[in-house]
Amino acid sequence: SLFAGLDLPGRFLFATLTLMTLIAILVFIEEAVYIYRKIPSSKRSIIIWINAAAPVISTTSCIGMWVPRSTMFTDFTAGIFFSIVIHKFLMMMIKECGGQKVLLRRFENGRFTISTGPCCCCCLCLPRVPITRQTLFWLKLGTFQFAVFRPVLVFLSIVLWTNGNYVLYNLSPKGPALWISCFIGALTLFALWAVGIMFRKVRILLKCKNIIPKFALYQFIVILNQLQTTIINILATQKIIPCAPPLSSTARGSYIAQQMLIMEMFLITVISRMVYRRKYHDLEPPECVAEEPGDKKETP
Repeated sequence: SLFAGLDLPGRFLFATLTLMTLIAILVFIEEAVYIYRKIPSSKRSIIIWINAAAPVISTTSCIGMWVPRSTMFTDFTAGIFFSIVIHKFLMMMIKECGGQKVLLRRFENGRFTISTGPCCCCCLCLPRVPITRQTLFWLKLGTFQFAVFRPVLVFLSIVLWTNGNYVLYNLSPKGPALWISCFIGALTLFALWAVGIMFRKVRILLKCKNIIPKFALYQFIVILNQLQTTIINILATQKIIPCAPPLSSTARGSYIAQQMLIMEMFLITVISRMVYRRKYHDLEPPECVAEEPGDKKETP
């Protein structure tokens, strides 16, 4: 087996990373119990979903580390789960504002700044969009489409893979992997853009609810799970990461990505527990007032 072929430092690393994964799961379970007891039912499931992102990615990475042949399935599982978390994070910001109706009353004459990342951060000439029920619908649709279409594309990839037509590291224009990856990338950018637009508007209003550190943790998960893994896989595909028998370059790159994710997601799980729990000491926080100029301040 793979574990039997490792030397003493390798076995110690595997044992340590597995222990970190188990601790992350226990920390999440304890936090989920706390949220279930202390948080109103309207926010409970959303916050549990968001807190589960790091432990789930850590768990799938640990399974992929122990069972190399399951890497494709574990990566797809983590990707599907995180696509749902992106939509949940947008809904959490709306809930923290008091819900859609209260948010519309607060920003009755306000406008969304759509010249933000990752799609339009350089397009400063874009107009500011009025905050209406319709624009909120489009923002929610921007994240919801990712939560729907990514699982469909993942299912299609698995079907093609079982038939031998889908090779994960084959990025030639004639193969389906390149086109599916590009389509998923475009859907990801639109979903992150919608979250960025909403965060830019409510970050001052929700400052008293720790929205800035929560958004920072969410961004770290995006960068580490998506960008970091993609860069390592590209380096492995180009043989920049050398092979180490019995592991090929791509297998070794996958191992490096999984081991780094386990350590990073463990840290994010612990920090998330502190950030999300800190707000819950006061279940009825004082009403926050928007400070952005041009917005009509109104208390619901």
